[in-house]
This record gives sequence, structure tokens and C-alpha cells, in this order.
Amino acid sequence: MMLDRLFALLALVALVAFLWIVAARVGRADLAIAIAIGIAFVCYDLWLQLFRRRR
Repeated sequence: MMLDRLFALLALVALVAFLWIVAARVGRADLAIAIAIGIAFVCYDLWLQLFRRRR
């Protein structure tokens, strides 16, 4: 289970780094907002799947 969390966090870091470069190179505010919303959804889903206590 710990290895799953590590790989998921590594994938999140890679996604954020890639989208950061895209947003910086394009330089549009609406694209940066859309990327931020998308990353927020990804972080929320990651939290629900990996770090929420199981019942």
C-alpha cells in the first residue's frame, strides 16, 4: 500500500511539473485557471483514493 501512495504522489508531481511548464510557456490566464482547477480535482481524487480511512 505504501508503494501505491508513493507512485501516485510521483505521478502527481510529474503532472504538476508538466502542466506548470505548459502554463508558463503559453502565458494565458484562462489556461492557468483551468490547469489549477484540474490539478485541484486530481488532488481531491488522490486524497479520496489513497489517504481516506477505510471503513
